[in-house]
Amino acid sequence: MAAVTVDIAIAAPPDRVWAELADVASHDQWMTDAESIEFTSDQRSGVGTTIEVVTRVGPLRTVDRMRFTEWEEGRSMTVVHEGLVSGTGTFTIEPTETGSTVRWEEDLRFPILFGGPIGATVARPIFRRIWSANLRRLAARVEGR
Repeated sequence: MAAVTVDIAIAAPPDRVWAELADVASHDQWMTDAESIEFTSDQRSGVGTTIEVVTRVGPLRTVDRMRFTEWEEGRSMTVVHEGLVSGTGTFTIEPTETGSTVRWEEDLRFPILFGGPIGATVARPIFRRIWSANLRRLAARVEGR
């Protein structure tokens, strides 16, 4: 399993950060590993929303099918990955004195095609680097930089 947690301090209140996170359709604008996002449900937010994300990390490309299983307005969202790579991912926002902290936690299982547990071990530092950079781009969007 590839368990990765990254976080970032953002100089903006949680409601402003949440507005950006809740706009799931725009995630591919700040996530470099997400090439495109397509909704496969009528709803665009909340529990039960489903999406397909064309994901590319280096030479590896897959369609990541996700279902939102938790959605606490203004605070957190969780997806279950139901594609070739499976597992869960959660964004959480915590208020701070200077704005917000966003935490991104992923716990992914790789198929044999992607190296199984060995692939997950190799991928962990790569994901940490990519997702940390993604959070920096999220912070720049929210802070208007």
